Amino acid sequence: MEQIPRPGRDDARRPRRLRADGVRSLVSETSLDATDLIAPVFVDATTDERVPIESMPGHERVPVDDAVARVEEVLETGVEAVMVFGIPEFKDSRGTRAYAENGVVQRAVREITAETDAYVITDVCLCEYTDHGHCGVVEGDADEDPHLTVRNDESVELLAETAVSHAEAGADMVAPSASLDGMVGAIRDGLDDAGFRNLPIMSYAAKYESAFYGPFRDAADGAPAFGDRRHYQMDPANSREARREVDLDVTEGADVLMVKPALPYLDVVADVRREHDHPVAAYNVSGEYAMLHAAAENGWLDLDAVAHESLLSIKRAGADLILTYFAEDVAESL
Repeated sequence: MEQIPRPGRDDARRPRRLRADGVRSLVSETSLDATDLIAPVFVDATTDERVPIESMPGHERVPVDDAVARVEEVLETGVEAVMVFGIPEFKDSRGTRAYAENGVVQRAVREITAETDAYVITDVCLCEYTDHGHCGVVEGDADEDPHLTVRNDESVELLAETAVSHAEAGADMVAPSASLDGMVGAIRDGLDDAGFRNLPIMSYAAKYESAFYGPFRDAADGAPAFGDRRHYQMDPANSREARREVDLDVTEGADVLMVKPALPYLDVVADVRREHDHPVAAYNVSGEYAMLHAAAENGWLDLDAVAHESLLSIKRAGADLILTYFAEDVAESL
């Protein structure tokens, strides 16, 4: 008796059938859009002209008076959101220019929001504003103890004051990145008390003590003058700890959950996506950007192709938003 083929017998050929031109894009599971991307913008109060960032090809520090023009360049590519980082005119042990009414970020945000339709997110940290380069007020004397730690509660109060000053300047969202205990709750309370109950917080909820931050520290002039940040940023070996950190930020009122860096921590991005309904962001950091540029400059990689593939992988892992130095280039190619 002739055997009747069972349904599905030819399934081994099915994947290749759906890879042909035409149908390939119809069944694509993940896509990138310019509106998924956030472009970093560095505003420098110490210069009156644009200063190229050598370790981050294509990026510059811009003076406050040029911040609007820089953001308009971003908007022309289809990217709608920017993250503003500031380099102040001077630094001190308490990072006072971070929360000054006429600080570099506050001045830039007022101009950007008045002149453009950009969605403006601000980085909330003290490392760019302290003369020691740490993310808060430190204990003791660095000359006597090179392994000083940050005074958590006092520093958190200053972060909340910084976030409120950004909101008063017109920021649409604040993004605390200091990795200090209780910072999201303190910022939420500060914003609510100041009348900004509807202003969202994008927390750097799982931020690792990573070797991929080097170029950013050149760009923002924020490298620690002594020691490192291992006592308040996460150990790269840990993923379960990331779940605890993210859970705490959710409890404290975070609206968006960020993982930083992105590519070496896609497992963490995927975990956060599975565990939480909040929007998930990932920071495609400066070292990830710089290493692809370096490889492309040596002719080893096609920069446009690997940039797009990198961001696509971050999106596939579960990120809804991607903060990336590739934002403009990739957006223009979409």
